[in-house]
Amino acid sequence: MKLGLREANQHFSKAIRAVRTGKEVVLTDRGRPIAVIIPIKEEHGQDAVLERMADEGLITLPWRKGPLPRFEPIRLKGKPLSQTVIDDRDDRV
Repeated sequence: MKLGLREANQHFSKAIRAVRTGKEVVLTDRGRPIAVIIPIKEEHGQDAVLERMADEGLITLPWRKGPLPRFEPIRLKGKPLSQTVIDDRDDRV
């Protein structure tokens, strides 16, 4: 559907009714298209929302699917880290 700017201004509800039915409305200025009003696509599911956010640059999607590898703590020799911190604080006083 094409509407001139004056007609779109005077009959905005007509343009909105067309968009609600799924049609695109092309706005023209002196016969030249200048803008398009299109219906918003309904996004269903988490994947669609994440894709949209990635397209907008808000997030970066993971490069692989699945769970993260299992976390294994590193075992260190010597006294516990908490004791090392306490000793360091005592040395500063």
